[in-house]
Amino acid sequence: MSNTLEKIEPKALWANFASLNAVPRPSKKEERVIEFIKNFGQKLGLPTHVDESGNVIIKKPASPGMEGRSAVVMQSHLDMVHQKNADTKFDFDKEGINMFVDGDWVKAKGTTLGADNGIGVAAIMTLLASKEIPHPPLEALFTIDEETGMTGAKGLKGGLLSAPILLNLDTEDDRELTIGCAGGIDVTGQGSYKEEPAPEGGQAYQLAIKGLTGGHSGMDIHLGRGNANKLMNRLLFDISEKFSGRIARIDGGGLRNAIPRESVAVVVVPERRHAAFLKYIETQGAVLQSEYKTTDPGLKLLCEATKAPVKVLARSFQKKFLRAVYGCSNGIYRMSPDVKDLVQTSNNVARILVEGGEFKVLCLTRSSVDSEKMDLANGLRATLELAGAKVTFSGEYPGWTPKPEAAIVKLMSSLYEEMYKDKPHVNACHAGLECGILGTNYPAMEMISFGPNIHGAHSPDEKVQISSVQKFWHFLLETLKRTPEKKG
Repeated sequence: MSNTLEKIEPKALWANFASLNAVPRPSKKEERVIEFIKNFGQKLGLPTHVDESGNVIIKKPASPGMEGRSAVVMQSHLDMVHQKNADTKFDFDKEGINMFVDGDWVKAKGTTLGADNGIGVAAIMTLLASKEIPHPPLEALFTIDEETGMTGAKGLKGGLLSAPILLNLDTEDDRELTIGCAGGIDVTGQGSYKEEPAPEGGQAYQLAIKGLTGGHSGMDIHLGRGNANKLMNRLLFDISEKFSGRIARIDGGGLRNAIPRESVAVVVVPERRHAAFLKYIETQGAVLQSEYKTTDPGLKLLCEATKAPVKVLARSFQKKFLRAVYGCSNGIYRMSPDVKDLVQTSNNVARILVEGGEFKVLCLTRSSVDSEKMDLANGLRATLELAGAKVTFSGEYPGWTPKPEAAIVKLMSSLYEEMYKDKPHVNACHAGLECGILGTNYPAMEMISFGPNIHGAHSPDEKVQISSVQKFWHFLLETLKRTPEKKG
């Protein structure tokens, strides 16, 4: 931790965040961070349990004088999204996050920061370790794999928790109290295709779309940011139609819950057309920059001659595939007719890989209405099947139905207004939160989600606001002081 970071208040919270960020913790590879949190609880002498899924539960008795208050579950997820800029040399499996302070913000050097959900984890760690902070009985729940399937929340069995209230510390706007969220489903289309020898007398080019803003495919989907996979497909469609271009490979995007920032493709253009092709690329670069100058000011379309490939996609498959991707819905599918400014249903065309006779298209479909979620997923399935893909659905998780009359919602709403002389934005969000899943085995538990200001989550631009973390921390501590008396 840098000397600058060491000076930030609350010091214990930032120290815990730095310790956590020193531990590699990609989704699906949480063994080291599970051990880290388990050891943390055991060193404090607190009852610590790792369940069958890898979730860690640490329980702490109430502080003196708070024994009669209702117990509270404090919940955050251990994994983080691993994304980096193309020119950043960094091994997420071996290195800790390189953090630095920039004014009122903490950032990372060319990678995601892990504030999502590391700040929540650090806050819970600080509460568990403190001997001075007043609090009711606490049940700390650290889930795994939230970012790529929520398998930790899905695997949490009933009976492990007894508290009637759950505070989820995993939202990204300190003015919001979230009481509902969208469900989601992974849509995967994959298959094989025939290749043909690359045409003779052609010139090969590598195209690259870079510099897009990207972001969270739930929280940022309404902002109209460019999707590198869709933009690349738009270009390839034109190149195929106008210049008889042949495609050798496509590689774009990454994680399902991140709006794709980059895509690379290799094409072969007939020698007689290459001058017109280069002019087209120059023109389209300017067109895309104009279209996305507000949302993606860093957009770049790069083109350079490259070594001729040995094989290209069979012409018939190329035609079907480009049309199928063109037909895949991306972005907002429907806004909520009942909740103002809430995205009800959306899709993110997250990953496209076409190479060596194999292809795959990965999407994440979200909706707060399960029937509409499946309608959109089936539409994607039908579209991709037209290109010969085998389409599978996986990783489905339910939405979280808002309960605005819950006692914890009323308590925290009035407390926020008292502390900050303003009304909080009590809302539902389009991102996936674990509360809906956890509620299947704990249906009587009242839940609410809140957190500090985090911008650019799921992208290398991720940053967390220092003053907002301080606001979040004070609000959390005051909430714990005012938890209701036990019933009965």
